[in-house]
Amino acid sequence: MTQPQFLTTAQSRRIAYHQTPGQGPGVVFLGGFKSDMTGTKAIYLQDWAERRGRAFLRFDYSGHGASDGAFLEGAIGDWFQDALAVITELTTGPQVLVGSSMGGWISLLVARSIPQRVAGLVGIAAAPDFTEDSMWAGFTPAQRQEMAETGRVALPSEYSDHPYIITRRLIDEGRNRLVLRAPLPLPFPVRLLQGTADSDVPPSVALRLLDHATGDDIRLTLVKGADHRFSTPACLEMIVQAIEDVLSGGAGATPS
Repeated sequence: MTQPQFLTTAQSRRIAYHQTPGQGPGVVFLGGFKSDMTGTKAIYLQDWAERRGRAFLRFDYSGHGASDGAFLEGAIGDWFQDALAVITELTTGPQVLVGSSMGGWISLLVARSIPQRVAGLVGIAAAPDFTEDSMWAGFTPAQRQEMAETGRVALPSEYSDHPYIITRRLIDEGRNRLVLRAPLPLPFPVRLLQGTADSDVPPSVALRLLDHATGDDIRLTLVKGADHRFSTPACLEMIVQAIEDVLSGGAGATPS
């Protein structure tokens, strides 16, 4: 596998990325919490983009994957700044943002910040506001006390033998980045994909986002039995179909 390139942001964070040249609008993949750009969905989409001659960009947030930084020192705002930097400095013209889990939240922050650079958005089990509505809201009184006393809480992970360490900064800083508490205009095609068997981001989150956001072309597809990974061959093909629908102009258009 080729070695990543690096971009140093205005905040002096060194961000690793892989970029595929091609026609625009380009596609940018934004990964999830504690994931990296070598995951199944990112690689599948890069292969698709190469076959189609479509510009494509995948990257690691600071503290993730091949990028510099310590994961436990990061927060939503940092990762949003990383995404904003790679999109504004490495791409030209409108882009289709494909956000997986936390990447869906980051995509919405980018769309709110630079809507003129967004051609469309595909959310895969998008998890807006999860630090507040999932993590903090789900803490027991004992965990909230532990957070207050130690500045961190350990949560079990079904994806690793090691627990997730949730820091006070992640929770506190996330409150400055919430997108479901204020108007959220999305004036471009939006496709939301959500599995009904997702135990990390339940379908209620997707329904809340669908209800909250405003726009003329926002659609939600619920996939019975799909889990949070959303990485089966059928699910991967659904992601591609959603991207191609957005690229063709949305509103359910069939790509030529």
